[in-house]
Amino acid sequence: MGATPRRLLVVWHSFTGATEAMVGALLEGARAATDDAVDVSALRAADAGAADVLAADAVVFATPETLASMSGAMKDFFDRSYYPLLGRCEGKPYALLVCAGSDGQPTIAQLRRVALGLRLKEVAEPVLVCTQAQTAEAILAAKQVPASALARGRELGALLAAGLELGVF
Repeated sequence: MGATPRRLLVVWHSFTGATEAMVGALLEGARAATDDAVDVSALRAADAGAADVLAADAVVFATPETLASMSGAMKDFFDRSYYPLLGRCEGKPYALLVCAGSDGQPTIAQLRRVALGLRLKEVAEPVLVCTQAQTAEAILAAKQVPASALARGRELGALLAAGLELGVF
């Protein structure tokens, strides 16, 4: 009988499809990089909670940038989960994936502050996708993510799965 698989969890939210597409690419890359030694799953932020994070060996937080901040659904996830996680997940590996119209850095900084408070360990540089959406119509429109960005999502997933499988983190 084999060892219990390590668990990689993606907690995500998407408005217009860009973050969802990136999460799909990340999951694809993670699953392709491991021989069932890593259980890869994703939960919408509205459906995820502290117990899900605690059950995972590593976690990715994926969100669109909304008004220079994480999405409301992702903030709601942290509002519900932060105190139940506090003091219980120090050193847990994490990574970030942010889809933004033009910047994304404020959202990355905000997520890093939350992770710092939880004492999570960042194990990869954030993947940032800028869609350049600047008008109301462009911001609200369904997004098509460039192949190069999807490749970065797959690479992040592969890195995390391989790191878990090899015991690097």
